[in-house]
Amino acid sequence: LGRKLQHPPPSGMPSSPTLTPRPLLPSPAPKAAAQQLDELLADLGHMQSTLLATGQGAAGPAEPSLDNMLGSLTQDLEELGITASPTGICSACRKPIAGKVRSHTSIPVPLGVPQSCSHCKVVTALGQTWHPEHFFCAHCGKLFGDDGFHERAGKPYCRQDFLAMFAPKCQGCERPVTDNYLSALEGVWHAECFVCAECLRSFTNGSFFELEGRPYCELHFHQRQGNICHGCGRPVTGRCITAAGRKYHPEHFICAYCLGQLQKGTFHEHGNKLYCQACHHKLFL
Repeated sequence: LGRKLQHPPPSGMPSSPTLTPRPLLPSPAPKAAAQQLDELLADLGHMQSTLLATGQGAAGPAEPSLDNMLGSLTQDLEELGITASPTGICSACRKPIAGKVRSHTSIPVPLGVPQSCSHCKVVTALGQTWHPEHFFCAHCGKLFGDDGFHERAGKPYCRQDFLAMFAPKCQGCERPVTDNYLSALEGVWHAECFVCAECLRSFTNGSFFELEGRPYCELHFHQRQGNICHGCGRPVTGRCITAAGRKYHPEHFICAYCLGQLQKGTFHEHGNKLYCQACHHKLFL
Protein backbone atom coordinates (compact mmCIF):
# COMPACT_ATOMS: atom_id res chain seq x y z
CA LEU A 1 0.00 0.00 0.00
CA GLY A 2 1.09 3.54 -0.54
CA ARG A 3 3.18 2.71 -3.62
CA LYS A 4 2.39 2.85 -7.36
CA LEU A 5 4.01 1.27 -10.39
CA GLN A 6 5.75 3.60 -12.80
CA HIS A 7 6.62 2.38 -16.31
CA PRO A 8 9.41 4.00 -18.34
CA PRO A 9 8.78 5.03 -21.94
CA PRO A 10 9.07 2.23 -24.50
CA SER A 11 12.63 1.47 -25.59
CA GLY A 12 14.59 -1.30 -27.13
CA MET A 13 16.01 -2.52 -23.84
CA PRO A 14 14.06 -4.74 -21.45
CA SER A 15 13.10 -2.97 -18.22
CA SER A 16 11.56 -3.74 -14.85
CA PRO A 17 8.92 -1.67 -13.02
CA THR A 18 10.34 0.78 -10.43
CA LEU A 19 8.72 1.18 -6.98
CA THR A 20 8.55 4.83 -5.88
CA PRO A 21 7.52 5.57 -2.24
CA ARG A 22 4.63 7.97 -1.86
CA PRO A 23 3.64 9.38 1.61
CA LEU A 24 0.15 8.66 2.77
CA LEU A 25 -0.28 12.23 4.17
CA PRO A 26 1.73 15.40 3.72
CA SER A 27 4.19 16.09 6.56
CA PRO A 28 3.04 18.88 8.84
CA ALA A 29 5.09 22.02 9.01
CA PRO A 30 7.54 22.06 11.94
CA LYS A 31 5.76 25.02 13.47
CA ALA A 32 2.35 23.31 13.34
CA ALA A 33 3.80 20.08 14.71
CA ALA A 34 5.43 21.93 17.58
CA GLN A 35 2.18 23.66 18.43
CA GLN A 36 0.22 20.40 18.38
CA LEU A 37 2.76 18.58 20.54
CA ASP A 38 2.99 21.53 22.89
CA GLU A 39 -0.76 21.47 23.42
CA LEU A 40 -0.71 17.70 23.87
CA LEU A 41 2.05 18.03 26.46
CA ALA A 42 -0.03 20.57 28.33
CA ASP A 43 -3.11 18.34 28.29
CA LEU A 44 -1.16 15.30 29.50
CA GLY A 45 0.54 17.32 32.22
CA HIS A 46 -2.81 18.65 33.37
CA MET A 47 -4.27 15.13 33.37
CA GLN A 48 -1.33 13.83 35.41
CA SER A 49 -1.67 16.60 38.00
CA THR A 50 -5.40 15.99 38.30
CA LEU A 51 -4.88 12.28 38.95
CA LEU A 52 -2.31 13.05 41.63
CA ALA A 53 -4.59 15.62 43.25
CA THR A 54 -7.51 13.19 43.44
CA GLY A 55 -5.36 10.29 44.63
CA GLN A 56 -6.16 8.10 41.64
CA GLY A 57 -2.55 7.78 40.60
CA ALA A 58 -1.07 6.96 43.97
CA ALA A 59 -1.29 3.17 43.83
CA GLY A 60 -1.82 2.33 40.14
CA PRO A 61 0.26 2.56 36.96
CA ALA A 62 -1.38 5.80 35.73
CA GLU A 63 1.41 8.10 36.91
CA PRO A 64 4.37 6.14 35.38
CA SER A 65 2.38 5.70 32.15
CA LEU A 66 1.74 9.42 31.84
CA ASP A 67 5.35 10.19 32.71
CA ASN A 68 6.47 7.82 29.94
CA MET A 69 4.09 9.43 27.45
CA LEU A 70 5.37 12.89 28.33
CA GLY A 71 8.95 11.70 28.00
CA SER A 72 8.28 10.04 24.63
CA LEU A 73 6.60 13.14 23.24
CA THR A 74 9.45 15.33 24.40
CA GLN A 75 11.92 12.99 22.71
CA ASP A 76 9.87 13.07 19.48
CA LEU A 77 9.97 16.85 19.57
CA GLU A 78 13.74 16.85 19.92
CA GLU A 79 14.08 14.48 16.98
CA LEU A 80 12.17 17.02 14.90
CA GLY A 81 14.66 19.66 15.99
CA ILE A 82 12.21 21.32 18.38
CA THR A 83 13.08 21.83 22.04
CA ALA A 84 10.09 21.72 24.41
CA SER A 85 10.87 23.43 27.70
CA PRO A 86 8.49 23.41 30.68
CA THR A 87 6.63 26.56 31.68
CA GLY A 88 8.02 26.25 35.19
CA ILE A 89 8.12 24.00 38.23
CA CYS A 90 4.95 23.64 40.31
CA SER A 91 5.73 24.89 43.83
CA ALA A 92 3.40 22.26 45.34
CA CYS A 93 4.31 18.99 43.58
CA ARG A 94 7.76 20.10 42.27
CA LYS A 95 7.01 18.72 38.78
CA PRO A 96 7.35 20.60 35.48
CA ILE A 97 4.35 22.54 34.21
CA ALA A 98 3.81 21.65 30.54
CA GLY A 99 2.24 24.08 28.10
CA LYS A 100 2.68 27.53 26.71
CA VAL A 101 2.45 30.69 28.80
CA ARG A 102 0.74 33.69 27.32
CA SER A 103 1.50 37.23 28.42
CA HIS A 104 -1.09 38.99 30.55
CA THR A 105 0.76 42.27 31.03
CA SER A 106 -2.07 44.27 29.50
CA ILE A 107 -4.62 42.96 32.04
CA PRO A 108 -4.52 44.61 35.50
CA VAL A 109 -4.60 42.01 38.28
CA PRO A 110 -5.85 42.96 41.79
CA LEU A 111 -3.61 42.37 44.79
CA GLY A 112 -4.01 38.87 46.25
CA VAL A 113 -5.54 37.39 43.09
CA PRO A 114 -3.40 34.77 41.27
CA GLN A 115 -2.67 35.41 37.59
CA SER A 116 -3.99 32.63 35.39
CA CYS A 117 -5.44 31.97 31.95
CA SER A 118 -7.79 29.24 30.82
CA HIS A 119 -5.39 28.41 27.96
CA CYS A 120 -2.20 28.31 30.03
CA LYS A 121 -2.88 25.66 32.70
CA VAL A 122 -0.51 27.54 35.01
CA VAL A 123 -1.02 29.96 37.91
CA THR A 124 1.52 32.61 38.85
CA ALA A 125 1.33 33.80 42.47
CA LEU A 126 3.66 34.59 45.37
CA GLY A 127 6.51 34.86 42.86
CA GLN A 128 6.13 31.18 41.91
CA THR A 129 4.29 28.99 39.40
CA TRP A 130 1.67 26.38 40.27
CA HIS A 131 -0.58 23.82 38.65
CA PRO A 132 -4.09 25.31 39.02
CA GLU A 133 -5.28 22.32 41.03
CA HIS A 134 -2.29 22.64 43.38
CA PHE A 135 -2.82 26.31 44.25
CA PHE A 136 -5.14 26.04 47.24
CA CYS A 137 -5.46 27.19 50.86
CA ALA A 138 -2.57 25.93 52.98
CA HIS A 139 -4.97 25.23 55.87
CA CYS A 140 -8.27 23.85 54.52
CA GLY A 141 -7.07 22.72 51.08
CA LYS A 142 -9.90 24.42 49.16
CA LEU A 143 -9.28 26.15 45.84
CA PHE A 144 -9.53 29.94 45.90
CA GLY A 145 -12.70 31.63 44.68
CA ASP A 146 -13.46 35.22 43.80
CA ASP A 147 -12.11 36.46 47.17
CA GLY A 148 -8.55 35.63 46.08
CA PHE A 149 -6.05 34.68 48.76
CA HIS A 150 -4.05 36.11 51.66
CA GLU A 151 -0.35 35.45 52.20
CA ARG A 152 1.34 34.57 55.47
CA ALA A 153 4.98 33.41 55.71
CA GLY A 154 5.00 32.65 51.98
CA LYS A 155 1.89 30.44 52.12
CA PRO A 156 -1.52 31.19 50.57
CA TYR A 157 -4.68 31.10 52.71
CA CYS A 158 -8.35 31.61 51.94
CA ARG A 159 -9.94 34.66 53.57
CA GLN A 160 -11.89 32.66 56.15
CA ASP A 161 -8.88 30.72 57.45
CA PHE A 162 -6.55 33.71 57.30
CA LEU A 163 -8.86 35.82 59.46
CA ALA A 164 -9.55 32.95 61.87
CA MET A 165 -5.85 32.13 62.31
CA PHE A 166 -4.04 35.45 62.10
CA ALA A 167 -6.41 38.43 62.45
CA PRO A 168 -6.70 40.13 65.88
CA LYS A 169 -9.80 39.07 67.83
CA CYS A 170 -12.41 41.39 69.32
CA GLN A 171 -12.34 41.33 73.13
CA GLY A 172 -16.12 41.43 73.18
CA CYS A 173 -17.27 38.78 70.69
CA GLU A 174 -13.93 37.03 69.92
CA ARG A 175 -14.56 37.35 66.17
CA PRO A 176 -11.82 38.66 63.83
CA VAL A 177 -11.41 42.43 63.57
CA THR A 178 -10.99 43.50 59.94
CA ASP A 179 -11.82 47.21 59.61
CA ASN A 180 -13.00 49.89 62.07
CA TYR A 181 -12.12 49.07 65.66
CA LEU A 182 -11.41 50.57 69.08
CA SER A 183 -8.32 50.00 71.20
CA ALA A 184 -8.98 49.74 74.93
CA LEU A 185 -8.07 47.56 77.91
CA GLU A 186 -5.01 46.18 76.09
CA GLY A 187 -7.09 44.80 73.23
CA VAL A 188 -9.15 45.68 70.17
CA TRP A 189 -12.93 45.84 69.91
CA HIS A 190 -15.59 46.19 67.25
CA ALA A 191 -17.26 49.55 67.88
CA GLU A 192 -20.61 47.82 68.49
CA CYS A 193 -19.03 45.38 70.98
CA PHE A 194 -17.46 48.00 73.25
CA VAL A 195 -20.36 48.38 75.71
CA CYS A 196 -21.00 48.13 79.44
CA ALA A 197 -20.60 44.52 80.52
CA GLU A 198 -23.69 44.83 82.74
CA CYS A 199 -26.34 46.83 80.85
CA LEU A 200 -24.82 46.39 77.34
CA ARG A 201 -25.24 50.09 76.57
CA SER A 202 -22.60 52.03 74.66
CA PHE A 203 -20.60 54.74 76.39
CA THR A 204 -22.23 57.90 75.08
CA ASN A 205 -19.76 60.29 76.71
CA GLY A 206 -16.75 58.21 75.72
CA SER A 207 -15.72 57.36 79.29
CA PHE A 208 -15.90 54.00 81.00
CA PHE A 209 -14.73 52.26 84.16
CA GLU A 210 -12.63 49.11 84.16
CA LEU A 211 -13.18 46.22 86.53
CA GLU A 212 -11.49 42.82 86.14
CA GLY A 213 -10.62 43.56 82.53
CA ARG A 214 -14.18 44.46 81.48
CA PRO A 215 -15.65 47.91 80.74
CA TYR A 216 -18.56 49.28 82.81
CA CYS A 217 -20.63 52.43 82.86
CA GLU A 218 -20.34 54.55 86.00
CA LEU A 219 -23.53 53.24 87.59
CA HIS A 220 -22.77 49.56 87.25
CA PHE A 221 -19.12 49.97 88.14
CA HIS A 222 -20.03 51.54 91.49
CA GLN A 223 -22.87 49.07 91.93
CA ARG A 224 -20.42 46.18 91.69
CA GLN A 225 -18.14 48.00 94.11
CA GLY A 226 -20.99 48.53 96.57
CA ASN A 227 -20.82 52.32 96.24
CA ILE A 228 -24.48 53.08 95.50
CA CYS A 229 -26.46 55.51 97.64
CA HIS A 230 -29.34 53.65 99.28
CA GLY A 231 -31.38 56.85 99.27
CA CYS A 232 -31.21 57.87 95.58
CA GLY A 233 -29.72 54.82 93.85
CA ARG A 234 -26.90 56.83 92.31
CA PRO A 235 -23.14 56.24 92.69
CA VAL A 236 -21.40 57.65 95.74
CA THR A 237 -18.16 59.27 94.57
CA GLY A 238 -17.40 61.82 97.30
CA ARG A 239 -18.32 62.11 100.97
CA CYS A 240 -20.68 59.44 102.20
CA ILE A 241 -22.35 58.17 105.34
CA THR A 242 -22.40 54.46 106.12
CA ALA A 243 -25.29 53.27 108.29
CA ALA A 244 -26.96 49.88 108.78
CA GLY A 245 -24.49 48.39 106.31
CA ARG A 246 -25.49 50.81 103.54
CA LYS A 247 -24.02 53.97 102.04
CA TYR A 248 -25.71 57.34 101.63
CA HIS A 249 -24.94 60.72 100.21
CA PRO A 250 -24.96 63.07 103.22
CA GLU A 251 -28.00 64.91 101.83
CA HIS A 252 -29.88 61.63 101.39
CA PHE A 253 -29.36 60.40 104.95
CA ILE A 254 -32.86 61.40 106.06
CA CYS A 255 -35.91 60.07 107.91
CA ALA A 256 -38.15 58.03 105.64
CA TYR A 257 -41.27 59.67 107.14
CA CYS A 258 -40.59 63.33 107.90
CA LEU A 259 -37.58 63.61 105.53
CA GLY A 260 -35.62 65.41 108.20
CA GLN A 261 -31.84 65.09 108.32
CA LEU A 262 -30.71 62.20 110.45
CA GLN A 263 -27.81 62.25 112.79
CA LYS A 264 -25.59 59.21 112.95
CA GLY A 265 -26.38 57.23 116.07
CA THR A 266 -29.80 58.83 116.64
CA PHE A 267 -31.95 56.92 114.16
CA HIS A 268 -33.95 53.70 114.12
CA GLU A 269 -34.30 51.13 111.35
CA HIS A 270 -37.63 49.51 110.50
CA GLY A 271 -38.53 47.52 107.39
CA ASN A 272 -35.22 48.37 105.68
CA LYS A 273 -35.89 52.09 106.18
CA LEU A 274 -34.42 54.67 108.54
CA TYR A 275 -36.49 56.89 110.84
CA CYS A 276 -35.70 59.62 113.28
CA GLN A 277 -36.38 58.79 116.90
CA ALA A 278 -39.62 60.82 117.08
CA CYS A 279 -41.17 59.32 113.95
CA HIS A 280 -40.17 55.82 114.93
CA HIS A 281 -41.94 56.14 118.31
CA LYS A 282 -44.94 57.75 116.68
CA LEU A 283 -45.35 55.11 113.98
CA PHE A 284 -44.26 51.88 115.58
CA LEU A 285 -44.49 52.14 119.36
